[in-house]
Amino acid sequence: MKRSWLLALLLCAYPLDGSAQAALPKIVILATGGTIAGSADSSTSGGYQSGQVAVDVLIKAVPQLSTVASVTGEQISNIGSQNMNDEVWLKLAKRVNELARTGIDGIVITHGTDTMEETAYFLSLVAHTSKPIVLTGSMRPSTAISADGPVNIFNAVAVAADAKAQGRGVLVVLNDEIHDARSVFKSHTTKVSTFKSGDHGLLGEVQYGAITFYRGPPALHTFASPFFVEHVQTLPRVDIVYIHEGVDGGLIEAAAKLGARGIVTAGVGNGNMTDAALAALAKVAEQGVVAVRSSRVITGPTGRKVEVDDDALGLVASYELTPAKARILLRLALLTTSEPATIQALFQSF
Repeated sequence: MKRSWLLALLLCAYPLDGSAQAALPKIVILATGGTIAGSADSSTSGGYQSGQVAVDVLIKAVPQLSTVASVTGEQISNIGSQNMNDEVWLKLAKRVNELARTGIDGIVITHGTDTMEETAYFLSLVAHTSKPIVLTGSMRPSTAISADGPVNIFNAVAVAADAKAQGRGVLVVLNDEIHDARSVFKSHTTKVSTFKSGDHGLLGEVQYGAITFYRGPPALHTFASPFFVEHVQTLPRVDIVYIHEGVDGGLIEAAAKLGARGIVTAGVGNGNMTDAALAALAKVAEQGVVAVRSSRVITGPTGRKVEVDDDALGLVASYELTPAKARILLRLALLTTSEPATIQALFQSF
């Protein structure tokens, strides 16, 4: 009798029909390329070519994934993220929203690190779901002697499969760290510890699938976003003009003549610029081009009406958004409005 009872207990704990595997969270990996899918001539080569390895190969390289989730993969693109573009962005966003409406539990996106922070922030504004969306990549190609891609994929899938990740918006997971899409930026050209979250600090940490969250996202995102791109084919042109010592207004005026509907300045200090550049920015703003002041300084907010009278000049302040992220928010805002006051309110919320 005791043996029969013990056998029944074991069968309940370890079923033979595969239902334990079926009960695991369902995660879809969308691959876009990048260093994580790169290959080199040797395991110690500093040179490599991005986007050479397909998503099914990436998944097979991490068999431990089967312990945390039921994983499938799709190839969205296979490019180095320096070549990321609107076409891939829109394709990715539309697929993320399609998948989020199905029975999956989360989405992982493999991506190059060069523009990962931009894609993450873009998705945080256009992916309308509370399900986890996690970007990951690597600083070393798949053929490297100590490739960081496999553990990053494992950790990213673990985070996407964790119920505590729901409602936190789009996340970036690399080097055992969890970042939110709005705060994260790449800080070093080659180190595996390249991603930082500035003044807000890490969202959390993950080590071999063990997850700790420290805080929530710093602004509205995903399911609270007013931006929809399901029927969008192209995004408005917005250019970034880098501000430096002695800069004139020529590039600002040229951007407007080339058809930019918005211009973001990567200003010095608190979004400042020369008198000549400021005059040019105010001039194009009068002509209907939405002008946003940001800063080339990587952390800290660009304040409104600190040293520049934004109200009088019709300008928008980016607050905490870097020039690259300010450009993304402005492009999406321009789909529905070109009113500076309305756009300024969006920069306060997102």
